[in-house]
Amino acid sequence: MKKNKIFVACDSTNIFKVKKIIKRAQSPKLKIGYKFGLEFLNSKNGRNFLCNLKNKITFADLKLNDIPNTCVSAIKAIRDLNVNYLTIHISSGLEALKSSKRVSGKIKLVGVTILTSLDNKALKEIGFNKDVKKLVYHQAKLANRAKLDAIVCSAQELSIVKKVFKKEIITPGIRFDKKINDQKRVLTPKQAYKNGSDWLVIGRPITKGNIKKNILSLVNHLNQ
Repeated sequence: MKKNKIFVACDSTNIFKVKKIIKRAQSPKLKIGYKFGLEFLNSKNGRNFLCNLKNKITFADLKLNDIPNTCVSAIKAIRDLNVNYLTIHISSGLEALKSSKRVSGKIKLVGVTILTSLDNKALKEIGFNKDVKKLVYHQAKLANRAKLDAIVCSAQELSIVKKVFKKEIITPGIRFDKKINDQKRVLTPKQAYKNGSDWLVIGRPITKGNIKKNILSLVNHLNQ
């Protein structure tokens, strides 16, 4: 039976806490990877920890966003981490995406669309004229042109992304209930899988409180 896939967000600079998350966030009914973001990878011991982490599916959520040469150099600089997935903002531009893909090797390069913490109002404040869905659709087409391995988008845009991007889709902004925290565009795990997500990224709903209990709640939610 095919297992649902999730990345558990290890959002802490505390190595003890991260080890605890990895140890307890496991289930034979789920395929689980671990996502490490800027907070962890910029911490004193984070990079060394990830470099020595073995036999786990790892996701470096660095969200590269720079000129092509700098993105390429950054990818070369983290090869020793042996991560499976690495994020880059699609807004870096087509040339940066293509250049990064050429040097990514075995790392799956993941294009990030509009952050799930943003909505139409926030986009207008930044200076965008298009709404979220139109921008995400346009970015998905760029990711396809650049031959990226995967894409990150909100579960609310999955249907439009799948029209133009046929590879892996990773979905953040997942909540079990109405506690959305700093997210704006969210759905439940069951809704996200139903809409066509391949991987879910889940942080606080799993890592805050009793991790084993939260994992079991997730499994039960998906089986309802």
